[in-house]
Amino acid sequence: MYCRNCGNNMDDKDSVCINCGTPAGQGNSYCRNCGTAVSPGAAVCMTCGHALGNASVAGTGAKSKMAAGLLGIFLGSWGIHNFYLGYTTKAIIQIILTVCSCGIGGIWGFIEGILILCGNINTDANGNPLGE
Repeated sequence: MYCRNCGNNMDDKDSVCINCGTPAGQGNSYCRNCGTAVSPGAAVCMTCGHALGNASVAGTGAKSKMAAGLLGIFLGSWGIHNFYLGYTTKAIIQIILTVCSCGIGGIWGFIEGILILCGNINTDANGNPLGE
């Protein structure tokens, strides 16, 4: 991952850039995926195609933490919360596990729903932070 403000290489677990101090995921001068400079307001990096997460672009707004958590608790056995967050493969695996285990696999989704509400899972599949 690269700092979106200065382009410095960052570890995925870093919460702030050690070069410029910008919180991870903030700023918009550099692509978070490849570090290439991008024009202000650009929706997609022209080098790697990564969505830059500008709120003005349809489909890139922050996903609701509350919605994802409640979907996980009540419909987690069917992976609905993972479809909502963009983790399609994981959601399909949850469906298969639930069907093959006669519903016992639903515990996985229930636990993920709680983890989302507690803040332990706080990003969607694109690395964008979950909103309130």
